Amino acid sequence: MNIADYLPVWGRLTEAQRAVLESSAMQRRIGRGEVLHSGAADCTGLILVLSGQLRAYIVSEDGREITLYRLFERDICLLSASCIMRSIQFDVVIEAQKDSDIVIIPSEVYKRVMEESAPLANHTNEIMASRFSDVMWLMEQILWKSFDRRLAAFLLEESVLEDSDSLSITHEKIGNHMGNPREVVTRMLRYFQSEGMVRLSRSMIELADKQKLRTVAGE
Repeated sequence: MNIADYLPVWGRLTEAQRAVLESSAMQRRIGRGEVLHSGAADCTGLILVLSGQLRAYIVSEDGREITLYRLFERDICLLSASCIMRSIQFDVVIEAQKDSDIVIIPSEVYKRVMEESAPLANHTNEIMASRFSDVMWLMEQILWKSFDRRLAAFLLEESVLEDSDSLSITHEKIGNHMGNPREVVTRMLRYFQSEGMVRLSRSMIELADKQKLRTVAGE
């Protein structure tokens, strides 16, 4: 496992800082259903996903759960180390949805290096901003429940037009068709992929479960 593969600013850290991160990193194999992090009071550390799938979710007062995002191979989970960000408190649960191999860098170690390294601090802020963006996008979907239906219907229509379940089309083109930014299309398609409805590759979208898409589209 190479931490440099997860941190693009690795080359901008000092040799001592890299050594501290590498020596503290602990590799673990976790089973499906195992909870790694269970709220703001539990500051597990920075999680690097080597393989498998993790789920980040919140639980309401009456016990209902909602998935914020999923983590796959080569993803980083920062909310499991939210205590390194002084003004942020999250009651987020991190659970393995599949048997997974992960690496954990203790929060106190990562925080110490981050306080010494401006590049690492900036990169950490970028990761957190990206997660906030994911969560805000999810909240918008919950509140309005419109774009997912439109996108599902569009994909089904394209499948009929092309007489194929494999669509050679870019996210930008879909956005142009639907009047939405490419980034919005990409986020929704990634959600569809996490739910098993589509499979994504470069300039290609394969409809993996058309019945689920029809359900989303309200057909």
